Amino acid sequence: MLQIEGLSKQFGGLAAVNQVDMSIQPGELLGLIGPNGAGKTTFFNLVTGFIHPTRGKVVFEGRNITARSPHHIAARGIVRTFQTDNIFMDFTVLDNVVLACHLKPGVSFWETVLRTPGGRRKERLILQRAKELLELVGMQNMADLTAGSLAHGHKRILGIAIALASDPKLLMLDEPLTGMNAVEVDETMGLITKLWQSGLAILLIEHNMRAAMSLCQRIVVLNFGRKIAEGSPDEIKVNPEVINAYLGAGEHAA
Repeated sequence: MLQIEGLSKQFGGLAAVNQVDMSIQPGELLGLIGPNGAGKTTFFNLVTGFIHPTRGKVVFEGRNITARSPHHIAARGIVRTFQTDNIFMDFTVLDNVVLACHLKPGVSFWETVLRTPGGRRKERLILQRAKELLELVGMQNMADLTAGSLAHGHKRILGIAIALASDPKLLMLDEPLTGMNAVEVDETMGLITKLWQSGLAILLIEHNMRAAMSLCQRIVVLNFGRKIAEGSPDEIKVNPEVINAYLGAGEHAA
């Protein structure tokens, strides 16, 4: 589904991502882990077009999408979330998702503005789709709340609902559990599992190691921008190079 070949990014003399090879299969839940500064978010930005690689190639469903625009890549079916809340705080929860649904191809700006019969029909379908997405992520009872009033965990889940509005084939989650309490972590892990079980391919960056180990089928480990390991969670837990990387950062993967 996604094939990464020799992906690299240099900022001056620093190789933030260095010759990384990786693949993701349809319907797979793949984890991308590593100590702080390992290059994980830079890798996400390269795949999704927010920055361009120094060298290397990104191929999605047989098409070379290297250095294409984020809009083009999202239209192909790769959608990501962000570590920071990427929502409109003054809008309601429902309006945030409705707005995201309007960004899908086939929804005409002028049909919406001029209120044509076709535009009104699409508006009804969009509203229905937004409500379905909120139900999917368990936020249907919060639809009329202002997004800025939500607890941190629910803001992160709303960000996932916004990403799902584009009907992605591959959902890339950038540390979705960051800053959550134990209840929010369990809720969000349950949502990620449900999305994966529905057939959606997921690439997950996660600093919560226990969560990553329990969620992911396969894990890739970066350190100083280089891939140092790849395998099942059980294989990664006992990999000496991974253990050394985390002990050197003051952490442990187990």
